[in-house]
Amino acid sequence: MPSPPESPAHSLLQHRAFVAFWFARIASGFGFQMLSVAVGWQIYAITGRAFDLGLIGLVQFVPSVLLALPAGHVADQFERRRIVLLGQVVEWVAIAVLAGLSLAHGIHEIGILLLVFLIGIAKAFEFPALQSMLPALVPAQILPRAMAVNGSAGQAAMIMGPALGGFLYVAGPGVVYAVCAVLYLVSITLMARLRYEQAPPKREPATLKTLFAGVHFIRRRPDVLGVISLDLFAVLLGGATALLPIFAKDILHTGPWGLGLLRAAPAVGALLMSVWLARHNMQRRVGAIMFASVAGFGIATLVFAVSTTLWLSLIALFALGAFDMVSMVIRGALVQLDTPDDMRGRVSAVNAIFINTSNQLGEFESGMLAAWLGAVGATVIGGIGTLVVVGLWMTMFPTLRRRQQLHVETAAREEPAADIL
Repeated sequence: MPSPPESPAHSLLQHRAFVAFWFARIASGFGFQMLSVAVGWQIYAITGRAFDLGLIGLVQFVPSVLLALPAGHVADQFERRRIVLLGQVVEWVAIAVLAGLSLAHGIHEIGILLLVFLIGIAKAFEFPALQSMLPALVPAQILPRAMAVNGSAGQAAMIMGPALGGFLYVAGPGVVYAVCAVLYLVSITLMARLRYEQAPPKREPATLKTLFAGVHFIRRRPDVLGVISLDLFAVLLGGATALLPIFAKDILHTGPWGLGLLRAAPAVGALLMSVWLARHNMQRRVGAIMFASVAGFGIATLVFAVSTTLWLSLIALFALGAFDMVSMVIRGALVQLDTPDDMRGRVSAVNAIFINTSNQLGEFESGMLAAWLGAVGATVIGGIGTLVVVGLWMTMFPTLRRRQQLHVETAAREEPAADIL
């Protein structure tokens, strides 16, 4: 159960490196969300083909999966802050080129896709290093709160970034890209000044054994395997948000404004929950809380599926986002705390494969079921499937179900020294 708020001595604000990290995530998160809106609008304006919008997702998905294991190996072999910096510099260069070509009216579809592909490659290497940095910025006892605050940055960017990007697009895509480039430059500056201690990595050659070390580690740790696979199947089955346009138009009989509210509701629920979690530590029965949260996600999905009124659908999606944030914080903190520092990059890389695969296949699964059974039937099956997965995983991973704390005191873990910017 969550504890009362921590004393000022344990405040996240006391850890200056984490504060810099958080502001860097805010800047790059807003920049990326604005970039996504501008790229989609620009490509559709150039070609007028919906198929090309799918290519944007494809050129980002391919490198995120194919390069995940090498990226995890690199994150465990070199200083992670430098990897993040290099990735963001490459992304900044690509965005600056997009801005320059757009302002000069010399852009075309292939050029945009190639630059987005380059950004996808950089992000593939940035993600595991970025995820692995967080445990070194705060003490283990407040890592879940740090993850909640970190999650709030992403949710805020998801809510406001597209709206800001759409507003600026009135002045042209080049203006949006220019603002994105400035935001990325802010993130790069903060990351460059951030200081934290990382144990000297043990250099190993890139062999099949080292590349798949994260997979072997996860297989030997039932709790880590349980939370990562639970996330995979829960997201895979509970992809109701992919069908929101159908629900908005054909079931709730609302227009674009209603669709906008439906899309925002899960993010708002997740954002508010992340703010609450940032002030409270979960100290008891974290396994049971996690399973209850995923079950709540499934129930909220079922309520949304059978709802025929906009207000009830919004409440269900709000709850869905809130439940998902609770389980995400617990899952993320548990994986990081159960993984030794020299393996965090490779384990984060495997987790990234699961996340990207479940998100992409989840949307595909929802679309296929909706084509066969209708949107309501597909969403009902997804909600029921999520509840079935929760029941199975509680049986298959009893130690995870009975887990009391995220942080295992007996595990050897060095205290981080994150102090100056």
